[in-house]
Amino acid sequence: MWNESSWLILYFVEISEQWENDQSEPIMTDPGSRPRILLADDHAGMRASAAKLVGSEFEVVAAVADGFLALEAVARLCPELVVLDIAMPGLDGIHTARALRRNGNQVKIVFLTVQEDEDYVSAALDAGALGYVLKSRMQSDLIPAIRQALAGEVFISRRNHTPE
Repeated sequence: MWNESSWLILYFVEISEQWENDQSEPIMTDPGSRPRILLADDHAGMRASAAKLVGSEFEVVAAVADGFLALEAVARLCPELVVLDIAMPGLDGIHTARALRRNGNQVKIVFLTVQEDEDYVSAALDAGALGYVLKSRMQSDLIPAIRQALAGEVFISRRNHTPE
């Protein structure tokens, strides 16, 4: 039976092949002392929007389309913070965050997602995230969430709807 650990072992065994066919999208920014950010979202438009938004204040080192590529890029590029979508093909954001922590990586994690359910917020925080931003609030919340996470503080977007 294949479980999360089996898939991660298989992934790391085959990592050299993926390096040859790197699917990350390097974002060219001026090097400097700005914090290094990695973006992971399966929608190219969302990666581009998020990169444009945070690129004025942070150095976006790469934007990748899934959790497996995020793990590889974090190991290779050593960002200070990773922005993860929850729902991605292959390895989702929650499992990606858990894998980072299990491997001893202390990169700061902020989720950028459409999921408003409290169970997702709890799962994200339990997986080691310091930030939880709703995509509908990306323009107002993503940069403050990144700043707070880099300072070791928790940021959670206000929900759009209240349950009836």
